[in-house]
Amino acid sequence: MPGAVQPLIDRARQRTTPCGSGELVWHVWGTAQPGVAPLVMLHGGSGSWTHWVRNIDALVAAGRELWLPDLPGFGASAPPPLGTDADALVEPLRAGLQALLGEQPVDLVGFSFGGLTAGLLLAAHPALAQRLVLVGAPAMGVVPQRQFELKAWRHLEDPEAQRAVHRHNLAALMLYDPQQIEGLALDLHVANMHQDRMPGRRLAGTDILARSLPRIPCPVHAIYGRYDAVYLDYMEPLATAYAAAAPDFRGMTLIEEAGHWVQFEQARAFNAALLAALGD
Repeated sequence: MPGAVQPLIDRARQRTTPCGSGELVWHVWGTAQPGVAPLVMLHGGSGSWTHWVRNIDALVAAGRELWLPDLPGFGASAPPPLGTDADALVEPLRAGLQALLGEQPVDLVGFSFGGLTAGLLLAAHPALAQRLVLVGAPAMGVVPQRQFELKAWRHLEDPEAQRAVHRHNLAALMLYDPQQIEGLALDLHVANMHQDRMPGRRLAGTDILARSLPRIPCPVHAIYGRYDAVYLDYMEPLATAYAAAAPDFRGMTLIEEAGHWVQFEQARAFNAALLAALGD
């Protein structure tokens, strides 16, 4: 793990819950406050809790207790017992949340694949959360075909050749500003990619999130980077799709000068937007 994240690791508390033949690892920051729901944040595909590395301190300073799992099959967590897509993560997450937090509803935030997972989780178990914030979530069914192309890297033996592909993929999908690729973003991405044990994910290319939202009664907010490669020129149809699907949709915030990994690329603006959504 890049040395820049070590101070966060040193301050975290770690909890585990069962997951398949191993454990689901939860990283916890902050202190529980009376009357304030735990804030559970699900990272994106091929990621880990480090997708939120630039948001943790600000959210803790705002008085929130954060629960950031490495999703099953990513980071330090074991793969789920069955399946290799978002639907396979629902039951390990449900069981983990109930074991750790009991019946207390949480505020749930999901980024990208984690947003899809959060939607499936609440569609099956709506009492788990009092509020849902979807960040760069796919599977809303408004894009006729994928708007970006990624390159394969696992067949490459040379680490530098692999890093070149990772740079390309960060530019193609994750970040709007190419100057942000080198350094922490690339180091985190490389580390996370090597811990991805969930091949063959396909649900992100469907409309399953749009079909799940009607079963979620709590307030739903959406936050996207203005230049998110998943949707590009489809932001207006995306907002319309949310309003049609979510019974209590509160609106979509677009963060300027940001791509898909909006909470990393424009952390200050994202943190403000997220806290506003959580206070709505």
